[in-house]
Amino acid sequence: MSASETSLIAARFAQLAHEHGTQPAMTFRGDERQPGSTLAYDFAKFWRRVERVTAHLQSTWGVQPGDRVAWLGFNHELQLVTLVACARLGAVFIPLNFRLAVPELQQVMGDAQPRLLVHDSHHADTAQALQGADLQHTHLDTLIATASPRGLPLPEMHRDVHSELPLLLAYTSGTTGVPKGAVHTQAALLANARASDWAHGFALGDKVLSTLPMFHVGGLCIQTLPALLAGVEVVLHPRFDPSAWLDEMNTSGPTLSLLVPATMRVLFEHPRWVHTSLACLRGIMTGSSTVPVAYLEVLHARGVPVGQVYGTTETGPVSIVLRLPEAMARVGASGWPHPQAQVKLIDADGQEVGSGETGEVCIRAANLMRGYWRADGESNMGLQDGWFHSGDLGQRAEDGCITIVGRSKDMIISGGENIYPAEIENQLVTLPGVAEYAVVGVADARWGEVPVAVLVRSPDAAGQALSAEAVLAHLQSRIARFKQPRRVVFMDSLPKSALGKVLKTQLQSLLTNP
Repeated sequence: MSASETSLIAARFAQLAHEHGTQPAMTFRGDERQPGSTLAYDFAKFWRRVERVTAHLQSTWGVQPGDRVAWLGFNHELQLVTLVACARLGAVFIPLNFRLAVPELQQVMGDAQPRLLVHDSHHADTAQALQGADLQHTHLDTLIATASPRGLPLPEMHRDVHSELPLLLAYTSGTTGVPKGAVHTQAALLANARASDWAHGFALGDKVLSTLPMFHVGGLCIQTLPALLAGVEVVLHPRFDPSAWLDEMNTSGPTLSLLVPATMRVLFEHPRWVHTSLACLRGIMTGSSTVPVAYLEVLHARGVPVGQVYGTTETGPVSIVLRLPEAMARVGASGWPHPQAQVKLIDADGQEVGSGETGEVCIRAANLMRGYWRADGESNMGLQDGWFHSGDLGQRAEDGCITIVGRSKDMIISGGENIYPAEIENQLVTLPGVAEYAVVGVADARWGEVPVAVLVRSPDAAGQALSAEAVLAHLQSRIARFKQPRRVVFMDSLPKSALGKVLKTQLQSLLTNP
């Protein structure tokens, strides 16, 4: 660690620059000034860029400890550099969700009140539309394009104090209500990096392909930032593109990558999927709470184990992990808590449930958020006695392995029986002609609630021929009778959040009030 850096995150990158300076740190494909170009550099250059951006934040925009710096744009190498620069200054970095509409982003800006908004060219108009008291706007080029003053003093504070300062303010999707910012300190991000290191077993020669958006903790904190802190090279794409992802298998030969069900499906449907070698990969991680088993089996059939990282914006997110060596033996499971995490499953009365029983997943760990931004009182902070109550339902096997079965608010109680939509959805995904799917509960006079399957047909012949009768026939031999959907509804599209998750509350409303 560098003796002059009181930020432990910055000190780690200073150490990497000093001890492993010539080791590759970043390969970025997508410099918007030169479309199609690649920018590659080592840890020494990464640190020089951190120093330059730190000085510009100080001298040009007057960023002080506690100030917020917002980022609006596609993935960019300077996004990571700026995060580390904020760590040095005791400032707070806010990656904004570029998929939100201007009014939704304005809600976030009003809550966070950043001093500076950094944007790329693609989102310049949106950035200019956002307002805030004393808010300054700048294009990302200005962070690095010109020389910066040297020798500016960093804030003086003890390392223990610095490590507990907020560094990352990650907002949950604001499309269904008031957005909430999860506050992550430098200490929490380092704890999450250690958990990720345990999850992946980062080793010399690893190379992480990062394509998911870094405005979300999944894209930023499951692999990308932890890999860099471990001294592992990151190949960064501005956004996920299936052709570019497949190209990378031959171009740089990544050993690890992160996919979610939506990106898996796009890859599987790509015409080059079956012809592209995946031999370079020692594994894929996925970060959704429930992943269709059929998707896992497609990758396993190609010889690529798929591990899982369960977590939320509030948990860092690395909480429960199915590591790669166990992946093929425990298909569909979420795994075990990382060594520094405590996980309990509780019933509606707050009592822990036994093995094989279903309970809400509650987590306590050093990489949890410290609470929600500007929240007053423990009841609004999102934590109860240090525990985060996820709202997800899980079951724990005798050996401690946990499987997520769905959301507590999504659970359907029909005639006294509990039905988890994921059980039905995992069977719908295997039906030819289904492009998108969701199962929700709808009020019923006789049964209390009944499951309804909502589908989007694929544009091919199988999709156009798909009927409700065919869907029910497909499910008949695969799930218990009481779980069978009482209706099958076809729609042109499903309502989704900015993160691509189906908004089941809106879907229920559409079905109830067509």
